[in-house]
Amino acid sequence: MKICEMFRSIQGEGKLIGVPTYFIRSIGCNLDCAWCDTKYSFDGGMDMSIEEIVESTRGEKHICITGGEPLIQKEFPELLSKLLDAGKHITIETNGSISLKDIPDSDNILISMDIKCPSSKMTDRMDWNNLALLKPKDQLKFVLADEADYEFAVDVVKRYKPNTEVIFSPVGGLEVRSIAERVVKSGLDVRVLLQLHKIIWGNKKGV
Repeated sequence: MKICEMFRSIQGEGKLIGVPTYFIRSIGCNLDCAWCDTKYSFDGGMDMSIEEIVESTRGEKHICITGGEPLIQKEFPELLSKLLDAGKHITIETNGSISLKDIPDSDNILISMDIKCPSSKMTDRMDWNNLALLKPKDQLKFVLADEADYEFAVDVVKRYKPNTEVIFSPVGGLEVRSIAERVVKSGLDVRVLLQLHKIIWGNKKGV
């Protein structure tokens, strides 16, 4: 499997924000979002066997498989199965463009799925059927850059009524006040979150 980096940090986003987590970042992505902050994961990397990757997680409880886009890796199902067998809790970070239908239903899997807003230039690549596959234990994330993104996210939430936690987060991770104020006034049942790892360490690799 092509791996960009593996490291221990804290989960910077979503329901498990602040929880010590071991990250497995795979190489490659099928999208090219305008504001992507992990373009360094698009190519290169190192070849690792599934056994080597799983062994590197020894002693870890929370694992986050991310990218790029991990679901494009043909070895992903095997890695997921082996990590589940090892008793890990696994967060799968995915961009919303690939079907989730083959991901097993397990209490030890948290799917963190994006819906790409207009500023990303990737909205037309979304697999909208995925919204019906998310469960209350999962999370749906919108990264917002401007007014159009906010209105788009609100429309999606109202139209699809996803059966999961919904998160609004600003592009870049810090300029959140306007989003927070609008959500408070709107009465929307969503969470507004920053990217905690960027607040602590800045926008860099390995955190």
